[in-house]
Amino acid sequence: MKHKLGIIVPSWNTVMEYETQRMAGDDVSIHSMRIAHTADTEENVLWMGTQVPVASKLLAHAKVDVICYGCTGGGFIKGPGYDQELCAQIKEATGIPGTTTIVGVTDALRALGAKRICVASPYEAWLNERLRAFLQQSGFDVLAIQGLGTQAHSTITPEQVEALVAGVDRPEAQAIFISCTNFRTLSSIESLERKLGKPVISSNSSSMWKMLRILDDRRAIPGAGRLFREA
Repeated sequence: MKHKLGIIVPSWNTVMEYETQRMAGDDVSIHSMRIAHTADTEENVLWMGTQVPVASKLLAHAKVDVICYGCTGGGFIKGPGYDQELCAQIKEATGIPGTTTIVGVTDALRALGAKRICVASPYEAWLNERLRAFLQQSGFDVLAIQGLGTQAHSTITPEQVEALVAGVDRPEAQAIFISCTNFRTLSSIESLERKLGKPVISSNSSSMWKMLRILDDRRAIPGAGRLFREA
């Protein structure tokens, strides 16, 4: 096995492990740890962050090469800087390089040279507003952001995701970001890129890209979009 990748997911998440393993291929394995989470409230999302060091220590038993905290909202909930704090906490607790999904997202957008972006998510309005603020404070122009107002993230079909993205796109946008690691997006990325003529990144594709790049693995992944071919 070339790499062992560790991910920490909210306990209700049923998508991130599936999509990252789909991207991993035969020489990369995915190992996960769960943190209790069954409702997106500010209190719950903040509490999950306090559990990241303990979860990281358990993943370290598997001698993984990198650890990603795979909750997008968990990285942006407190604004810029908190995401980097979480990365540092993972490294301090385990000695293993750490990242978060939102770090992967912002690094991926910068690597693609995309400053003007549109954002699609399953989130309720309050969480979308936190995401908009985080991205704008991180140097991006959010031209449009649209959510589905649901907490049943994993039940949304790829067809519904594609309709949401098509509706939020703006001609002047340089890239589309689809947020939430519990949102089924992998099967839609390539078709959306063809239709819209611009890069489309997701929480899961960005997480995978960031973990591999930390390990200096610059492979392209079929089906995972322009991010892996161009950045």
